[in-house]
Amino acid sequence: MTAKQHLESRRRYAALRRESFDGGDLVSVRLQHLWFTRCSFRGADLRHATLDGCRFKLCDLRGADLSGASLRGVSFAGCDLTGADLRAADLTDARLGYVLTGAPPHGLTDTTGIELDKAVLRGLQLDRVIGWPLPG
Repeated sequence: MTAKQHLESRRRYAALRRESFDGGDLVSVRLQHLWFTRCSFRGADLRHATLDGCRFKLCDLRGADLSGASLRGVSFAGCDLTGADLRAADLTDARLGYVLTGAPPHGLTDTTGIELDKAVLRGLQLDRVIGWPLPG
């Protein structure tokens, strides 16, 4: 079973913990409302993926390609999105925040170096996010 088939076979609201999808081909994967905790998607290809309502807690998405993805209502809490490509992604009503770990700055979502050209940011909520791009 491929990583894409594994994810698509999961029921709505399924919880996944400590799984690795690093470098995986997840192009156009369609997921809704899955809960990921400490999962890794480093360098994963998630172009045009549908991840509406998914929750990511303490996940590693460094260098992930999420261009054109639907991320409506998604939650990233304490995640590392360093260098992720979110060009033309739909982040409507998404939440980027933190997790109380007791050791700041651990637990903060890091968006250093992300690409946001043509991304939809309507209703986006930010709370204690590191490296958020300033409009320029």
